[in-house]
Amino acid sequence: MMPTGSLLDTHLTNLAAALVPYRRCERQLTRWGADLAHRLAAGGRLLVAGNGGSAAEAQHLTAELVGKLRDDRRPLSAIALHAETSALTAIANDYGYTDVYARQVRAHGRPGDILLLLSTSGTSANLVAAARAARDVGVTSWALTGVAPNPLADACDDVLAVASPDTQVVQELHLVTSHLLCEYLEQELPAALAAAGDPAVVHPGPGAPAPVRTGVEVVLDGGTGQQVDA
Repeated sequence: MMPTGSLLDTHLTNLAAALVPYRRCERQLTRWGADLAHRLAAGGRLLVAGNGGSAAEAQHLTAELVGKLRDDRRPLSAIALHAETSALTAIANDYGYTDVYARQVRAHGRPGDILLLLSTSGTSANLVAAARAARDVGVTSWALTGVAPNPLADACDDVLAVASPDTQVVQELHLVTSHLLCEYLEQELPAALAAAGDPAVVHPGPGAPAPVRTGVEVVLDGGTGQQVDA
């Protein structure tokens, strides 16, 4: 039942109600962020798609990954399939709108990649078709949806479902999810790059030049030979 009151009160009440179960998603967000960090560090890519407002949120996520969320870091491969407008309209014209994402997944997806699909209802036929295409080509599929169960959640390998019947609240928590996914990814990224053998994070071996020291070096009296950096 929708609460009575002003539009602001109603919206915030619905949002507050959804925040309580959303807090239980922390472990899943941590796992997703770490998994994504290791896949992208190893040369994989993230493919994302949605319709309408969910398309805008998916593209927001790719912007954070190719650019940055907070601190500077290497760019990460993330592609919003709905932003490929010439391909999307050609596929829709020749094959129908249901195939606009599935065909792109078959073209671009490789084992080790992740496909993230956003839908407030979880019933979008083109996203369900994309999830099935991902399974065919060995791409892991994740869904961000509203209340589950729903067809998209059933078609994907994993789902984070926002427990709210309010479309606006679902979209708002999908945006929170995108930001947190980036936060957890960036937290894990140094370890992921090291595991992938990225030269920027590999520690020098014996005989390698010493790193350049920064700051002011102070030699302490007393014959101990100890040094501190300021």
